[in-house]
Amino acid sequence: MAFSLYDATVANYLQILGGLSGVLERGLAHFQENNIDPETIVETRLAPDMLPFRFQIISVAQHSRGAIEGVQQGVFKPPAFKTPYDYAGLQGLVADTQKALSALTPEAVNGLAGRDVAFHLGERQLPFTAEGFLMSFSLPNFYFHATTAYDILRTNGVPLGKRHFMGRLNLKKA
Repeated sequence: MAFSLYDATVANYLQILGGLSGVLERGLAHFQENNIDPETIVETRLAPDMLPFRFQIISVAQHSRGAIEGVQQGVFKPPAFKTPYDYAGLQGLVADTQKALSALTPEAVNGLAGRDVAFHLGERQLPFTAEGFLMSFSLPNFYFHATTAYDILRTNGVPLGKRHFMGRLNLKKA
């Protein structure tokens, strides 16, 4: 069986986004059960020099849906540092990202292989192929930000385990 660009990226994005959606739901339930305003978590950081929860979720969307869109357009730019989202808005962003990625076909994503994509950061540009960008830059960033969002909720008392983060596994069909 050949392993495709779609399998390596979109399938993994969707699995973790499904887990993240559940993690956000568990977080909201925990905050409601404990009379904690969920908006307090939006600007929470793990460390003073790290970006807040809001940015972690935005980055998950940017390094999944935004990464595919960047490859399609040939240009990827990082997300804005101060995009205004409340907790419900972040949940909506994850749902919208899942919906957009679910609409992609393996053929469309696999057809992006070999394309040039430039990562723009201010004046700086880093040239990539689609595969190099998705596998060496975007996918690691996606996992980093999803993990950091999970960690912020976990350190703020939300009862989570690894299975919540991982989402639905791609089990062998009987």
